[in-house]
Amino acid sequence: MPSLNIHRNDTVKVLRGSDRGKTGRVLRVFPDKGTVLVEHVRVVKKTVSSKQGQRTKGGIAEQESPIDVSNVALICPNCGPRAWDRRPRATSGSRLQEMRTDAADQEVVE
Repeated sequence: MPSLNIHRNDTVKVLRGSDRGKTGRVLRVFPDKGTVLVEHVRVVKKTVSSKQGQRTKGGIAEQESPIDVSNVALICPNCGPRAWDRRPRATSGSRLQEMRTDAADQEVVE
């Protein structure tokens, strides 16, 4: 299973496609397929049939569709621009998230 540098609840910016320039929160990550589900990005319409036992109403529902991880860039939650992500291990054994926007600026977010 390949590891991805983008995780759930990270903020990303779309680099390619019809939703280019939009930013959103990652809802779900599919590491086997190399895709992520981003909030309010690549919204598609899906027909939903009514279920008699569950009393749900049928119709057309909108939902997000996965986008390839190579088409999104991680955004620093504090300063805003694109960031490079690294997750080194702390002395306690937990993973830290290190955002690097410039060579001089480094910050650690747990």
